Amino acid sequence: MEGILDIFASNVYNDKVMKDELPAYVYESLKKTIEQGGPLEDGIADTVASSMKDWAIRKGATHYTHWFQPMTGITAEKHDSFLMIRNNVPVMELRGKELIKGEPDASSFPSGGLRATFEARGYTTWDATSYAFIKDKTLCIPTAFCSYCGEPLDNKTPLLRSMDALNKQALRIVRLFGNTTASRVTPVAGCEQEYFLIDKKQYDKRKDLLICGRTLFGAKSPKGQELNDHYFGNIRERVQNFMRELDVELWKLGITAKTEHNEAAPAQHEIAPIYTTVNIAADHNQLIMEMLKKVAEHHGLACLLHEKPFENINGSGKHNNWSIATNEGDMLLKPGKNPSQNKRFLLILAAVLRAVDEYAGLLRQSIATAGNDHRLGSHEAPPGIISVYLGAELTEILEDMLNGRAAHDRTREKFHMSETLPVLFKDTCDRNRTSPFAFTGNKFEFRMPGSSCSVSDANTVINTIVADSFKYFADILEKADDFDTLVDELIKDTVIKHRRIIFNGNNYSNEWVEEAKKRGLPILNSTPEAVDCLIDKKNVQLFERFGIFSKTDLVSRHEIKLENYCKIISIESRTMIEIAKREILPAAMDYARNVYSTVLMKKDLGLDISSDKILASHISDNITNLSNCISKLENLTEKSNDAYDFKTKVVPAMKELRYFADTLECVVSKNYWPMPTYSDMLYSV
Repeated sequence: MEGILDIFASNVYNDKVMKDELPAYVYESLKKTIEQGGPLEDGIADTVASSMKDWAIRKGATHYTHWFQPMTGITAEKHDSFLMIRNNVPVMELRGKELIKGEPDASSFPSGGLRATFEARGYTTWDATSYAFIKDKTLCIPTAFCSYCGEPLDNKTPLLRSMDALNKQALRIVRLFGNTTASRVTPVAGCEQEYFLIDKKQYDKRKDLLICGRTLFGAKSPKGQELNDHYFGNIRERVQNFMRELDVELWKLGITAKTEHNEAAPAQHEIAPIYTTVNIAADHNQLIMEMLKKVAEHHGLACLLHEKPFENINGSGKHNNWSIATNEGDMLLKPGKNPSQNKRFLLILAAVLRAVDEYAGLLRQSIATAGNDHRLGSHEAPPGIISVYLGAELTEILEDMLNGRAAHDRTREKFHMSETLPVLFKDTCDRNRTSPFAFTGNKFEFRMPGSSCSVSDANTVINTIVADSFKYFADILEKADDFDTLVDELIKDTVIKHRRIIFNGNNYSNEWVEEAKKRGLPILNSTPEAVDCLIDKKNVQLFERFGIFSKTDLVSRHEIKLENYCKIISIESRTMIEIAKREILPAAMDYARNVYSTVLMKKDLGLDISSDKILASHISDNITNLSNCISKLENLTEKSNDAYDFKTKVVPAMKELRYFADTLECVVSKNYWPMPTYSDMLYSV
């Protein structure tokens, strides 16, 4: 039987494979390109392509594809066979030019007006920093995607640019503190993925899940997550079997699926990989989402990645754990044993505080989607307010610096739980699970991304805004006469100016919302409000300064995000109308007729009909209200023209329609109700 080490990365054309398969000079040239950037040397690409093809064929592959990430939230592929005809002879071939460049139809992907439908040409180009892999007998080559005129039409290109910007500015900081040997600073990430599993047969009976990914109707189950008995609970056999197969499939792709467990809500679970570079982490997360759905079907399950598939229980997020490290393994956000004396760490910490405060709106828009609007601020995820949690120790150190007191480090306490148990050493500070941007030891955990989103957007923003702070600090410090004194002053001045962003309390509380208003923090509760931050003059200048986006790029992405929001709400509304008219209303009317027949029968027999009349009247009233709400929603959906119309008019009308439908579900006999209930779906696996 194969072990994990035999399986792991077996379908990945990684560094070990390249070293074994390529001539030494080719390998060294490719490594230089990967580590330092720049184009491949002449002739190298053909050798790499041939080697990659031969390796893939031995693994059973018959096709190759440029695997890219357009602004649809999912990946895209166009498969080409290795089979070619040369001099009337069939050959298996992959040339350097096919490896490096592809040509998909750019007009069929979102471009925000950059491309007209008759302007179809686009290009994909190989991202050598992310390893090729085999999936479904196809060699997948990770690529960037751009228009005919060179504008980025994907999530990978800006992410790579932001990594370059961060590297350049971070190296300036590292050099100032005496490190002359590190050649690169790289952001790393670990993306925790939450999801739901329900029985596929139940899923297939829910048109709202099939079309929209979330339930548009559904009365609250008698039991939700009140008992906290699902979180970290025993994993059921069917789910365990799914997780075992998922592990194997991910391991084959070199994805370090490390941790898996039940989450807080019933039928909800989580998988967490080990950290890797941000670019590869983003690629891996896309593959994780794909494999979750694929493997689930093998076990008669459906995987739900929507941020809020069920009302009244926790939705699903994607916690993005972000840090930075040199190519020598030096973690720049590691406080060390004496953080109060670690001036480099404190300066970098101050840089992050400045970045998050200066560009809070930009960070908020990076995770803004119609789906995530249902989750944020629902006492299960942070509200639409960006703040930073530092914990007691770091907060005290910064306060001591501001007040001219000698900073001191906390000593680690220890305690015994029992004479038979080992001694536990207490961490110097607690963790805060309600904070949107929390420091958790040597990294920041950004908890706001939704479960279905690409993590590229958020990490592009984080990389860029931190690069901006590093540039600001480096521009000052490189001119310093007294470096140590200026570092102290810079840390203090930054904390004074941006301390409003620090909040160590309960972000779910109403009190925090009021406090945030007093502090002047932006409160962006919906996608339309948040997305407008993308084209603020200050943010446009930021991205242009580092060559991440042009103003044209940002305007197009602003349009794409708002258009996507409108389309999603419109699809949900029309699906809701169809289900209500063709399923719920007929079922309720059938049941009403049964109740009225019972009333008449009991009346003829001289029996008491008072309770039956109340039920009949209740059903009748709700049917009338449901019919009126359907008509209202139809009218509003038809007349809505922009994102704010959908937010302020259509979404409230959808909630109103749902209320009366869910009320009917609570009184209509289960024999008449046309779809599986929450209890059916959440407790059937």
